Amino acid sequence: MPAAVSRQRLRLYLRITGAWIGLWLFIDAMTNPGIFLPFIPNELWRAAFLLTLHYTLFEHLVPWFRKRRMFLPLKILLALLAIWAISMLLSFGIYAWRSIGVAIGIYTEVMKFKSHMAGVRFQTSFSFFSVAFYGIIVHIHDHLKLQRTAQQLRIEKQEAELNYLKAQTNPHFLFNTLNNIYSLARLKSDLAPESILRLSKILRFMLYETGGAHIALEQELQVINDYIALERLRYDDSLRVSLHHDVEYPQQAVPPLLLMPLVENAFKHGASETRGHPFVDIHLSVKGRLLTFIVKNSADAPAGPVTENIGLANLRRQLELLFTDHHLQVQRGTDTFTATLTINLASHV
Repeated sequence: MPAAVSRQRLRLYLRITGAWIGLWLFIDAMTNPGIFLPFIPNELWRAAFLLTLHYTLFEHLVPWFRKRRMFLPLKILLALLAIWAISMLLSFGIYAWRSIGVAIGIYTEVMKFKSHMAGVRFQTSFSFFSVAFYGIIVHIHDHLKLQRTAQQLRIEKQEAELNYLKAQTNPHFLFNTLNNIYSLARLKSDLAPESILRLSKILRFMLYETGGAHIALEQELQVINDYIALERLRYDDSLRVSLHHDVEYPQQAVPPLLLMPLVENAFKHGASETRGHPFVDIHLSVKGRLLTFIVKNSADAPAGPVTENIGLANLRRQLELLFTDHHLQVQRGTDTFTATLTINLASHV
């Protein structure tokens, strides 16, 4: 793995060196159009030295200083010595490298210097500019890479949390449904086999249809209908249930079982706890990309603040992870409980 990382970093420095060569060849072509060709091997030869120097500087020396723990005055002294050494390499080293290239016939002396020190001084400003050039590009590259990594980690964390919430919600739904069947079984009701059959149908949907990120809205409506039919088996004719929907496009994609917690909540904490005439009214509307889901049910509890159960709490968190534009409002009246959910489906993250 470290070798692979080193190769990746080396490719980065090769790309930066390519940009450096291209920049100076362009400058050479503008300033010396008549003698442009000799500059090509010159820039390639000089770039080989700069590539080695800057790779060593930014990949080994600078990280070494960052990681080392030592007495602060000693660290400052070593840093000053390192700066001096780099300065010498940039000033004298690149001139010496130029001289080697001239000696072996690779580098063409386009410019003659009166003395070695004059040549060193000429190379100094050019060389320090190369430090800024490499350093800025490496810093920007690493900063953007760090941002991408942090964003990917956030996405993976959100996906893990969303999967955890779904894993909580589905067993919670199953537990409540099994309790309903248990009640029928205790009464030795003839409806128990039918309820098990309907539960089997819902479980089949949960196993095979909810593995992806989305399902068609008509599938969500179908499982809601199946759940309502399952709940009806527990009640006599006193229970009134209505489901109305106004959907322009039934194939509209929605997250699976997103609406179910509100329906489940209406039966478990509403209709089942109503002593008089229980009812559940459900209305779903989708206009364009705006989804509105209203669930109203009977409730004997007095009006006041709502204590949200695990189903509603999980639903709120799922909405936060899935959509940037949504609103869930729950309101308890004197004998009713109303949950209103609006989602801009186009705001899916």
